[in-house]
Amino acid sequence: MGGMDPLSELLGGIRAEGAILSDAILKAPWVVSFDDRAPMTMVTVARGGGVILLADGTRVPVKAGQTAVVSGGEPFRMADEPASVDRPHLDYWLTCFDPEACAEIAPPKPVDEDGAATALFVGAYRASGRRHERLLRALPPVLVIDDDADICLWLDSSAVDLASRKPGTQAFIDRLFDWGLVCTLRTWFDQQGRQAPVWYRGFADPVAGPALEAIHTRPANPWTVADLAGEAGVSRALLAKRFNEIMGEPPLTYLTEWRMQLAEELLADPDLTVAQVARTVGYADQFGFSNAFKRRKGKSPTEYRKQERTPVTV
Repeated sequence: MGGMDPLSELLGGIRAEGAILSDAILKAPWVVSFDDRAPMTMVTVARGGGVILLADGTRVPVKAGQTAVVSGGEPFRMADEPASVDRPHLDYWLTCFDPEACAEIAPPKPVDEDGAATALFVGAYRASGRRHERLLRALPPVLVIDDDADICLWLDSSAVDLASRKPGTQAFIDRLFDWGLVCTLRTWFDQQGRQAPVWYRGFADPVAGPALEAIHTRPANPWTVADLAGEAGVSRALLAKRFNEIMGEPPLTYLTEWRMQLAEELLADPDLTVAQVARTVGYADQFGFSNAFKRRKGKSPTEYRKQERTPVTV
């Protein structure tokens, strides 16, 4: 299958920005504050280790050779150990979104003989639209995976190669972290097995997968169950049965829900009329679209758009 899969769709609006590919050495005791409020932040420990500390008290250890993805958009901290927060320590404030405050790439420094130093590679991710929210709902506040043995060595050597800060360096680093995020999430979802979200598991299914690909690649098509069954090369009855088993809902119900999620993102674009959004997600007229949208979202497209444009006051 060569079309768009659900994970790629949900990652479509997420991009690294100001990622830090640095071999700066953190000497214990240390505390790093992550203040970007990014929807997702990825931290790879090249050597050493520490503990990620969330605002709610959650503590997640991360050691050399592991990558953590923190999601949710709240500030968090990382320390060599939790006790360092309440005793004298070195403070670091790390931001990827503020060019003035973002750490410069530094060539690797020798590790102390006692091996107590820690080196981190950090990428923070911005998100456009609402598409990523479904992905975030499938993730824990912090996930940790073991990297392939050569990943940290590769990042280490890249830090040296990029120390010259040639034109395009930051964009190159950011794209590396985009690639790293996809690999990390895919590894984590694969490890979840049957606990992975249905939209991830379903794409690999030989019956439901082709139908899912068709829905995600061409949502505006006037799909019928027979059409989707044709994409999978099976009977209507088999597709309906298998799709419902894998996805927990009938094919056309899933199609409608996916169209509504796309519509939410499109309605955020002020240059598109409601009628244009309706056609883009497969409705011949805006009235049918408006009725379907209101049934699932509780408000008309116009009301939804107005609400999204209204600034939230605290």
